[in-house]
Amino acid sequence: MKLVLGGLAAALLVASAVLWMLRPGAQRPEGSAAPEFELPDQNGRVHRLGDYAGRWLVLYFYPRDDTPGCTKEACRFRDDIGLLGDLGAAVVGVSVDDTQSHAAFARKYELPFPLLSDPDGKTAAAYGSLLNLGVARFARRHTFIIAPDGRIAARFDKVDPASHAQDVARTLRALQHAGGAHAALPSGQKWTRNQR
Repeated sequence: MKLVLGGLAAALLVASAVLWMLRPGAQRPEGSAAPEFELPDQNGRVHRLGDYAGRWLVLYFYPRDDTPGCTKEACRFRDDIGLLGDLGAAVVGVSVDDTQSHAAFARKYELPFPLLSDPDGKTAAAYGSLLNLGVARFARRHTFIIAPDGRIAARFDKVDPASHAQDVARTLRALQHAGGAHAALPSGQKWTRNQR
């Protein structure tokens, strides 16, 4: 009986630890200022949030290069890059994979947009999109539409890789129609290319 109770207690402890590690990160609500980032892409070029000032940005986080769901999502963004470009949006992917992995992934699937390397997960964590399992970290499959003024205009926490690019385009079109690019930053700040 003691052995059974001990095993049950150990199982509950492990389950509690796993649930704690899988808990959602701090949520960045729509309307809040998007966290700054400074990350290298698959070609070694550093990208900053301020580089996208004055235009729409689709910033999508994904778990791993060259996995089935991540490949499907990336290829859908690739296939709809013209539509998103017509809406004035840049597309940028982010994961904790290194730049070499990103380069191979982008080359294999002819991805025409930057894949940023966030190996320590700090940017993913700042966006509430880091899954930290202790020994391994992954970016959660989340997407943020960042308005030209640097605010989070929309966020997607539940993503279907097969239809996500179309969902993003629909939402972006609705935001633009509603004038979603004109929100002001908190306390009268102005978002500029050099803001960090």
